[in-house]
Amino acid sequence: MASRGRLPLLRPLHPDRGDHAGVAARTRPGRARFWRFGRDHREPLLDAIGNVRRDAYLARRRQAAREEEQRRAEREAAAREARRPVCADCGRKFTDDRWERIEARGWDQPRESHPHLCEDCQSRAVAAQQQAEADERERQEQQRRLQEQEAGQAVQKAGGWLSRFRA
Repeated sequence: MASRGRLPLLRPLHPDRGDHAGVAARTRPGRARFWRFGRDHREPLLDAIGNVRRDAYLARRRQAAREEEQRRAEREAAAREARRPVCADCGRKFTDDRWERIEARGWDQPRESHPHLCEDCQSRAVAAQQQAEADERERQEQQRRLQEQEAGQAVQKAGGWLSRFRA
């Protein structure tokens, strides 16, 4: 970029001086045939001279594109947050890991036991479910023992010497 009041120093690259530009450089005007001091590459004449207005325009355009990309990324992030599931028990939003685990999977993948709950509420629900199952097993065991005891008492009563008089 040329600054005001200064001229860029250019060196034309000629094919007869070993610059290897050849005949194509003389016939095609857009070819990189000039080297501007301070730069490490060849450029066409208009790029080597520089155009302050064009450079400013391109910089503004790049900045606008970056800002638009940033706004688009923010919109996508907001839309993703709006889709984020919420725990049915406590109302907290799911973490990214939890959200990923409850996403729909293939038929061969195991499903989550409580996909509508966050991790804390799920652990409490699983513990409560296990406790309820253990209580149910204990109740059934007590009921079975009581039935065995009653059956044993009925056999004892039926087999005694006084049972003849009851019937």
